[in-house]
Amino acid sequence: MKSAEIYIMLLGDEEGTLRPTQAIPLSNGLYKILPTSNYDPEDEIWEFLPGSIVKCEKRTYRGNDYLLAVEKIG
Repeated sequence: MKSAEIYIMLLGDEEGTLRPTQAIPLSNGLYKILPTSNYDPEDEIWEFLPGSIVKCEKRTYRGNDYLLAVEKIG
């Protein structure tokens, strides 16, 4: 199955940093975050962990559209 790039907010970061990662599109704006080799919970605290199913919303930044994970489902 084809994956999509989504962005996840990093917690504890005052700048509101987003981390890109890969996820599998499910349906109705839901995505399953794929495990990734560069995820290190000791280095970064992701708002949603790999393996989670999340709702994503389309956002625009400087004229570019992206998908932001906004809610964990289940």
